[in-house]
Amino acid sequence: MNATTYVLVPGFWLGARVWRPVADSLRARGHVVHAVDLPGMGERAHLASPETDLTTHIDDVVHLLEQLDLHDVVLVGHSYGALVTTGAADRVPERVARLVYVDSGPLPDGMAQADFEGPDARAANQDLVMAHGEGWKLPPPPWAVLAAEVAEVDDAAVAALVDGSRPQPWLTATRPVALTGAWERLPRTGVLCSFGLEQLREMAPHAPGFAHMVTGDWTYVELPTWHWPMVSRPAELAEVLASVGR
Repeated sequence: MNATTYVLVPGFWLGARVWRPVADSLRARGHVVHAVDLPGMGERAHLASPETDLTTHIDDVVHLLEQLDLHDVVLVGHSYGALVTTGAADRVPERVARLVYVDSGPLPDGMAQADFEGPDARAANQDLVMAHGEGWKLPPPPWAVLAAEVAEVDDAAVAALVDGSRPQPWLTATRPVALTGAWERLPRTGVLCSFGLEQLREMAPHAPGFAHMVTGDWTYVELPTWHWPMVSRPAELAEVLASVGR
């Protein structure tokens, strides 16, 4: 079996640790895995500043790909991480074999994560930033509340999420992504967890944030669970990633 190289990029609040069960499973199959702590997150929380933004995170992933001279990479982004992976692939498409979007998708050029979430959610998050984040950090969510209805997520998993979370620099949510379109020639896989393919196709004509998920070279895998499948169904997610890397 030929080894595939994976780069795993987490979403808001989380670092490389959240990918550990998935990464361990892929490594056990003989693959090479780089799970990323973005600047200001995870074990690199000390690098957070009011200036940390989406470009900071894109630059960091591009630097990783170039510094380690990685090629034919399966570049995996979860949630907000999809903006980072799309931005990185747009810069160095020659190093990427496939983009994988875990319960997420590529946003259009000029759109920010906060725009995708809508004006009400953006205003509510902005209030949290001002009240509890020193004006530049979005506090982690109440993980126990979010996980309460998810049978696969036990107390130990919730405790790990709480322990592994860091406030998210707010500029990462409000800085629009700048894309040239170079990433669009890459094949893509959507791993659909909190919504299915039929729902995606219904939403896409009416929601700009979903438009890129129904045009281009896509394959889809449905993995029904909550928004963080690396926590609730890590073995199944690892199997999906292993299959797209073949």
